[in-house]
Amino acid sequence: MEQIVSIPGPEVLEGRFTPGSQGQGIIITHPHPLFGGSMDNNVVWTTVRAFGARAWATLRFNFRGVGESTGAYGQGLAEVADVVAALEFLQARTPGPYYLAGYSFGAFVAARALLNGLPVAGAILVSPPIAFMDLAFLPQAPRLQLVVAGDRDELCPLAALRPLLAQARPPVELAVIAGADHFFGGREEDLFRLLRDFPLNKLS
Repeated sequence: MEQIVSIPGPEVLEGRFTPGSQGQGIIITHPHPLFGGSMDNNVVWTTVRAFGARAWATLRFNFRGVGESTGAYGQGLAEVADVVAALEFLQARTPGPYYLAGYSFGAFVAARALLNGLPVAGAILVSPPIAFMDLAFLPQAPRLQLVVAGDRDELCPLAALRPLLAQARPPVELAVIAGADHFFGGREEDLFRLLRDFPLNKLS
């Protein structure tokens, strides 16, 4: 059962935490606050379900200025501190290793956190919005193992994503969900199965 939690940090963040039984824990970040994004998003919830099915601990939260979280929108840069606070919260509640999954704007923030040295074992990005935000740094983000995108996603077009990821060393796996646009409407179960079944040895 998910627990309602408050995550201390530079801002006090509204969150939902589910304990796991396997030791691993994952933080899931949500889409753009200025376009209605929150931790209640369908992709965020699908990711929570997928890793809950693996018996991992899951932590989703609202970025600063969203829902009951204090503060104000920080251009995707101040929000990196929110991810750091979420990781510290998770570290106090499960032994690890720890992972990070970000969707859309949350993928941008997650990638920035990785670039800043966030101490996680691995990361997954779902539909990083490369046509909307500057993600030229994506190939340099350490410990990024998997990027998921739909083949109809105008904000994360495969024609631009593939050559960008080709620069990454070590290589980053790309998983494409047929028929999915940026919002994954009607494709949630495809995403669920992909995230539930992605081989764990690729997140080590």
